[in-house]
Amino acid sequence: MHVVVGSGPIGSTVARLLVERGERVRMVTRSGSGPEHQLIERVAADASDTRRLTELAEGAEVIYNCANPKYTEWTEKWFPMNNAMIAAAKSSGAVYAITGNLYGYGTQPGGHMTEESPLAATGRKGRIRIQMWQDALSSGVRTFEARASDYLGAGAVGVFSSVLLPAISAGRAAWAPADVDAPHTFTYTGDMARTLVELARDDRAWGRAWHVPSPKAISIRELSNRYCDLTGQPHLTIHKLPRFVMRTAGLAVPMARELAEMDYQFYAPFILDSSTTERTFGLTPTDLDVPLHETAASAKATAARTM
Repeated sequence: MHVVVGSGPIGSTVARLLVERGERVRMVTRSGSGPEHQLIERVAADASDTRRLTELAEGAEVIYNCANPKYTEWTEKWFPMNNAMIAAAKSSGAVYAITGNLYGYGTQPGGHMTEESPLAATGRKGRIRIQMWQDALSSGVRTFEARASDYLGAGAVGVFSSVLLPAISAGRAAWAPADVDAPHTFTYTGDMARTLVELARDDRAWGRAWHVPSPKAISIRELSNRYCDLTGQPHLTIHKLPRFVMRTAGLAVPMARELAEMDYQFYAPFILDSSTTERTFGLTPTDLDVPLHETAASAKATAARTM
């Protein structure tokens, strides 16, 4: 039995991959949501409740941390959830598989990141992710972290879904809080899920972080043009939003402040190197057209439901 905490794009895909292999899944969320399948048991529970999560994880082979609290709730929610999952893994003997990101690296020379890059983040969210990883490592449980860049795919949340896609759909120009011509790595949500599932059962993965196989870095403008070409729409006009705008807005708007803290990822090259994971485990990134087609199909379905 496998325990998946969180039912977003990553958690739901992890669950589907597991049941395709005949594995039983217990999905834990506050609302009891998740994919419907005879091998998936959906449980409504607070993942920060150590006693309850430990009960739910009894006999589990792997606990997958696919939770995703809002930026404004990271300080309040991440540590209790991480601690509860560590305790549950320790009690059950399960592998603790962590859905990670690149925040802990902070600013790196040339924007290039490997698994050996120092965890040099000074921002709040980066320091939270560093502490979470260090707590897992020092706990004595079998653990690993799969780290990805900004997500693409149906249900993924990021600059593409929140800024570019609405503008493309509306046929208007977009203002992106980024250098729209700088190279940037994007990761398919399906590749993150596949990496978590594959590495969880390979003891070579335990005790360290791994980068999720991701396509070659592409600029935001190139990404937008590629999507438009695939869907037969005119290329989007994209303007660079001056960096001070979000920082100024952050003085009054909490979410703008949270986004401004991470803006270094978008106003300079931001490149994830996943060659070590690819070489070690034989995994390869999915072609970029796949998540773009998936996003287009999802957008079309959403539009049809709202008509």
